Amino acid sequence: MEPGEWLRVDGQSGRPLFDQLRNQIIEAIRAGTLSPGTRLPTVRDLAGRLGLAVNTVARAYRELEAAGIVETRGRFGTFVARADPSDSAMAEAARTYLDVAHGLGLGKAEAVRYLEAAYED
Repeated sequence: MEPGEWLRVDGQSGRPLFDQLRNQIIEAIRAGTLSPGTRLPTVRDLAGRLGLAVNTVARAYRELEAAGIVETRGRFGTFVARADPSDSAMAEAARTYLDVAHGLGLGKAEAVRYLEAAYED
């Protein structure tokens, strides 16, 4: 599937275009639309397809690379990273939260209740 088929940016949304693009690429990776190792279009190509400034796409790619979501391999291009960095980060955060909850004597149901309450804020 071509990026222009699943990537959509809205200049009227109030959210920066690079942020919309970055989030949609992350969503596509998590949904399996973009699998690990997939080569992304060049910055110029994607900018042309979406009618965006080259700097807008470049910023989205830079932020994705800084987060470990994509990797640039020099002249070969930009690729979806082999592992989702959020998996290990979230697993570590969950272990830390579990340690704190156990230290406070909380059971699973109580600990989950705190997480659910935090999502409602």
